[in-house]
Amino acid sequence: MKYHQISSALFVKNRKKFMAEMKPNSVAVFNSNDIYPISADSTLPFAQHRDIFYLSGVDQEESVLLLFPDAPYEHQKEILFLKETNDHIAVWEGEKLSKDRAFQVSGIRTVYWLQDFHKILNEMMTYADTMYINTNEHYRATVETETREARFVKWWKERYPAHNVAKSNPILQRIRSIKESEEIDLIQQACDITEKGFRRLLSFVKPNVTEYEIEAELAHEFIRNRSKGFAYTPIIASGNNANVLHYIENNQQCKAGDLILLDVAAEYANYSSDMTRTIPVSGKFSERQKAVYNAVLKVKNEATKMLAPGTLWKQYHIEVGKIMTSELLGLGLLDKADVQNENPEWPAYKKYFMHGTSHHMGLDTHDYGLLHEPMKANMVFTVEPGIYIPAEGFGIRLEDNVVVQEKGEPFNLMRNIPVEVDEIESLMNS
Repeated sequence: MKYHQISSALFVKNRKKFMAEMKPNSVAVFNSNDIYPISADSTLPFAQHRDIFYLSGVDQEESVLLLFPDAPYEHQKEILFLKETNDHIAVWEGEKLSKDRAFQVSGIRTVYWLQDFHKILNEMMTYADTMYINTNEHYRATVETETREARFVKWWKERYPAHNVAKSNPILQRIRSIKESEEIDLIQQACDITEKGFRRLLSFVKPNVTEYEIEAELAHEFIRNRSKGFAYTPIIASGNNANVLHYIENNQQCKAGDLILLDVAAEYANYSSDMTRTIPVSGKFSERQKAVYNAVLKVKNEATKMLAPGTLWKQYHIEVGKIMTSELLGLGLLDKADVQNENPEWPAYKKYFMHGTSHHMGLDTHDYGLLHEPMKANMVFTVEPGIYIPAEGFGIRLEDNVVVQEKGEPFNLMRNIPVEVDEIESLMNS
C-alpha cells in the first residue's frame, strides 16, 4: 500500500462498536472483495471491501473476518483468515500479510490461513444461534455482479438452514456514518492531497489544453502524495460538457472564454475526498459567469451552516431549495410566475439544479448513513450546489467536505482549497 500504516487502535474501536450491537450468541462474517477479471489474464486493480477494511484494516484479497463476542473461548471472539503466503507468492505478487503482520495491522491475535475457514466456522456455528450476513443495502447501490460476499451468503444459507439470520448492514450504516477522530484525519489527508492537485491545475490550465491533460496532471500529483489516485471517476467538463452531470469522457479541448467544471478528488488509505470547483479557461470569469458563480457559492455557504445535529436530510434539501430559488430569481433564470406555478414534486429551481446538495462521505464517496435519521456530530457530508445553463454554454458546481460539529458551524475539511473568484483568478494569472 502507498499510504502510511494506520494505527490498529482504530480498527479495535470499530469492532467493539459493531459487536456491541450484535444479538446474543451470534456470529458475523465479512469477506474481502474479489479481484475482478477483464479478459484473458487481465484484471482490475484490487479494491478492498470497505466493511472488512473498516473492521480490520486488512487491505488484501481472499481475507475473511469472523466476529463472535459470546464465543466460549477468548481466542474465538475475533478471528482473521488470510491467504497463506509463501516464497513463490512473494516473488510473483509481492509480500502478503503474515500472521504477525496481520496482528500489527488489525489488533486481532487469532489469525488462521484461509484453508482452515470452513472447519473453524463449523465449530463456531455449533455454539451460535444467529449469523449476521453482510448484504449491500446502500440506497444508491446497483449490483449486477455476484460478489464474494454474496457467494458466501448463498453457501452459508444452504449449509446452515437451522440458524437465525440477522443483517450487518443496518449496524454498519449507523456506526460507519459517525467518524472517529482518526478517520477524520484520514479524510483530511485525502482533502489535502486534493488541494495540492487543484493548486497545480491553476497554473497549468490555459486555452486549448485538453480535459485529459488536466486529468493527467491531477493523477500525477495525487499519486506522488501517496494516494492510489482518484477517489472516483474524475469529471473534467469544459463548456457545455458541464451540463452533463456525470460527464467522464474528458476528451475535449478547453476553449478560451469557457469554464471547466472539475469534480475530482483524491483518496487516501481507502478514505475518499470529494471536491468540485469551476474555473475559467482563460483565467478570468465574465461578469455573467461571475454572477452565477457567486450565487452558487452563496448557496453552498448557507447550506453548510444548516448541517447540524438533529437536522433531517429531507427537510435540509427543502430549505436549500428555497435559497437556490431566491438566487435563480436574482439571476433572471426564474420569475415569480415560475415559482407560483411550480409542481411541489419538482420545484421550479430543479430546472437549473436537479441533484441533491449533500451526501455522506468517508470510506465510500457516497458513504454509509441512514438518510431518514437525524444528523449527528462527526458525520461527514459533502455540500455541492450547482447551477446548469445549457442555453448559455456553462454549468457551475462547487463542493466542499464538512464535519458536523456538536456545537457551532460544521468544520470544512476543504477550507484551504481556493474557492473565491478573486483568489482563483489571482492564482491562475500569477
